[in-house]
Order: sequence, then structure tokens, then C-alpha cells
Amino acid sequence: MEKVLIITYYWPPAGGPGVQRWLKFVKYLRDFGIEPVVYIPENPNYPMRDKSFETEIPEGITILKKTIFEPYQIAGIFAKNQTKTISKGIIAAEENQSLLQKFLLFIRGNLFIPDARKFWIKPSVKFLKTYLEEEGIKKIITTGPPHSLHLIGLELKKELDLKWIADFRDPWTQIGYHKKLKLTKKNDQKHKDLECEVLNSADQIITTSFTTKAEFSEKTSKPISVITNGFDVEKNKIQSTELNTEFSISHIGSLLSERNPENLWRAIAELANENSGFSKDLELKLAGTVSEEVITSIKSAGLGEKLQLLGYVNHKEAINVQQKSRLLLLIEINSKETRGIIPGKLFEYLMAKRPILAIGPKKWDVQQILEETGSGEYFQYSEKDRLKSLILAHYEVYKKGKSGFVTGNIQQYHRKNLTQKLANLIKSV
Repeated sequence: MEKVLIITYYWPPAGGPGVQRWLKFVKYLRDFGIEPVVYIPENPNYPMRDKSFETEIPEGITILKKTIFEPYQIAGIFAKNQTKTISKGIIAAEENQSLLQKFLLFIRGNLFIPDARKFWIKPSVKFLKTYLEEEGIKKIITTGPPHSLHLIGLELKKELDLKWIADFRDPWTQIGYHKKLKLTKKNDQKHKDLECEVLNSADQIITTSFTTKAEFSEKTSKPISVITNGFDVEKNKIQSTELNTEFSISHIGSLLSERNPENLWRAIAELANENSGFSKDLELKLAGTVSEEVITSIKSAGLGEKLQLLGYVNHKEAINVQQKSRLLLLIEINSKETRGIIPGKLFEYLMAKRPILAIGPKKWDVQQILEETGSGEYFQYSEKDRLKSLILAHYEVYKKGKSGFVTGNIQQYHRKNLTQKLANLIKSV
């Protein structure tokens, strides 16, 4: 089998969506004639942990580790909560930031370019250069964020005769929170210069969204492929397909301060006020990290008694919540910069075959996937009346005792089919 080195920061026992993409690729690559070798940090500072992912690492996979210096660990001694939320990408609105938060954001943006994992670049290049030469491996893949890992690939590309694929799970300078890092003009340009150098040095670029591909195409002539995230049917993780007896509207994942669809909460509250049956049956379930701004908005709308904050749940529990819910919420920040963000949970929502209510920016890539799979409806933040009508329609289906299961062309998003696409790309480079 052809060997390929995969350089990733997130790996079990890391929790959250960042770890799943390459864990699943590694799980299936051997089926298509590719032997993956994985390089990860020895002592990472993961903001979330989920040991259940460790059972999915294939037997016999070579995993290389190298110590990393993590500034977040030091900063966490003095400001644990603030550093954890920043490392998760949860950044409060400007008017709600404390002086300490503003200071930490300035430090993060201007001293750690492109990010706080920059100190892993030099030791990794030194270690991997020797390893690649000794093992005769000629192809590497870097995945970011953190985008420091792309700089490892950049340096190895300069020093060795190899092919390099750069995988962008999220955009770099055009991601929503980039503008919140309080960058000086000089340092903002440094980010842009590094991004362009990576895009024009890699042999192949992979993005997870159509919009990011279009944005990158304006910055490089290098070939760009879209390989989205996906779902993986694991029967041992699906506890039950029996639906909640309540009319449960659920969101799984982080709800940032700017990911707060106030018109959705108002629409649900109006339905509860107008329909006593709806109010009695309703449950609003949020699993994952939820910002105080979102909680306040929900309570202000009069839905406090209907709100269930489940906190962080492991992957197995998250799938169970999805499988049982009557309606699944998919919410993205209402910004031009987030049009290309396709949340990983969308694909697990597809696997659950539950109807999806998606709220996000105009021309959001998610709309294309929902339409081609017939899995749900997309709304802009302002469309309260349409939201209200759709929720009422789903409630009426629920009252008739129907399941509301969704059927559509979703197999193209199975992790194994996506891995075949990746393997073909690796072989062609």
C-alpha cells in the first residue's frame, strides 16, 4: 500500500467535530489502498475530550507523537474559562467582553501567528524530515485549523521532494472570528501572506465547502477539491430510534454569542402562546456549550421553562439525542464570512433522518445539501413568519402520530464514500 503522512492536531481523546474528519478517513483509507501514518501532539490542550472516539482508531495504525508547547496551558492558570472559550472559537460580542478577554484576544491574534500552536512547527519539521526520509514517504497531508499545521507542511515541502495536500476544515482569514482577534494592520497582513503562501505552495487543496473553494480560487491557481464532512453509521452508537414523546426541538453543538437566532425563539414562543397544546408538548433541548447571550434570549422570549441545557455530551449520546428528536436545529452565524461553513453535525443529522431546520447567512452552502437530499428547510435570520409556519407544520405531523422521517440521497455523504474520493485524490497527486 502507498503510505501517506497525516499531520493533525485533533485526535482521540479530543472531543468535538474537529477530530472526526480525519479519524474517519483513517478508519477507511486502507480499504482503498492507502496506508495512513498519523502525526499528533504528545501533550495537547484539547478544549473538549471524548474518550469514546478512541475505540474507532484502527488496529496497527502507526501514530507518531511529538511534545508541543501550549501557551493556553499557562494562560489557563490565570484565566481558565476565558482561554477555554477562546480556544473553542467562542468569542463574546465586543460590548460584552471584559478587559481581560480583550487583552487575551489581542495576545492571541498578534503574538501567536497564525495561532497558539505555532511553537510545534520547528520541532515537528525537524522530527518529520528525518522520519519521512527514513521511511521513504513521499506524500503528506496537513489539516487545519490550527493553521500552524499547514506551516509544517510548507516547511517540509521546501526541504523535501514530496507532494503536499492541504486540507482546510475551516477558512483561514475569512472565518467569522478572524476579525475579532484585534489584529494590527501589520499582523493582519501576515496572516494573509501566510495563507497565500500555503495556498500557492501545496500541490492540492481540499476544502469542506463550495464557498471556501470559490474564495481560495481567487487566491491560487492550484487545484482545489471539495470533500465535505460526512456521517458514519455505527450501530453500537445508536441506542434507540424511538422518538421523544414530546415535541422536541434540539440543537447539538456549540451556540456562540453570534449564533443566536432571536426570531426563531420568538416564533416558537408565539406558537406556545397561541396554542396551549403546543406549549404543553414543547421541549427545547440544547446539547453542547451555549453562550449566556443565547440563554438570555431564550428566557427573554418566555421559553425558560421549556429549555433543557444538556451540556457537553459525548458522541454516542449526541447521536442518541439526534435520533430521538422531532426537529433538529442547524444554526450558523449570520455573516458573509460564514457562507462556506458546513457544520459537521449536518451530516449526522442526515444520518438521523430527522427533519432539519437550518438558519444561516444568505447563500449558505448548507442550502444546496438540504435541497439535493430533501432533508430540511433553510431560513435566513429575518424570516420569522416562515419559521413559525414550518414549525407549526412539523408539530401537526407530530400530533397526527406520524414519525416525519426523511428519506433522500444521503449515501454520497457516508464517510466511506468520501474516503474513496480522498484516496483517489491522494493517488492522483
